[in-house]
Amino acid sequence: MDTQHFLIFFQIVFIDIVMAADNAIIIGMIAASFAKADRQRIIMLGVFAAFIFRVVFALITVQLLQFPILKIIGGALLIWIILKLVQDLQLLDIFKTAKPKIVKPKKEPSFARGVYAVLIADVTLSFDNVLGVAAAARGETALLVFGLLLSVFLIATAAAFFANYIKKHSWLGI
Repeated sequence: MDTQHFLIFFQIVFIDIVMAADNAIIIGMIAASFAKADRQRIIMLGVFAAFIFRVVFALITVQLLQFPILKIIGGALLIWIILKLVQDLQLLDIFKTAKPKIVKPKKEPSFARGVYAVLIADVTLSFDNVLGVAAAARGETALLVFGLLLSVFLIATAAAFFANYIKKHSWLGI
């Protein structure tokens, strides 16, 4: 491996660590509000969807780069997901009052709603990840494939950790 390929390799690894982390955190935040069995299913579906979206986006990256409006739409969808997560996890209730109050058991969100939120997050975050890795790969197909596989691996390993951690420390989700 020559110096240029070596630098591209490390750029891709860095991009994947940063960009896969946000995908894993979002999947973890969504999954945290579910029972353990559903949490694991949502994480697996999220990882599978992230892989599929990355493959599809990698195949059509050149066409997608011609439409900058897609990044704006993706950002708006991500903001919507974050607002829904704050509402679902009731994260802002922590800061409202210090008085003890009777807390009614919260109805668990529907599995379909969780899967829907993960799919929307995966679409927006996969798009950004593919653009970053494709730009760094500079036309090297093997490095592009490596970058996409590394990204999915990082999401798969980190999403369960974040889901369990956020479940125990819900204030961290904010």
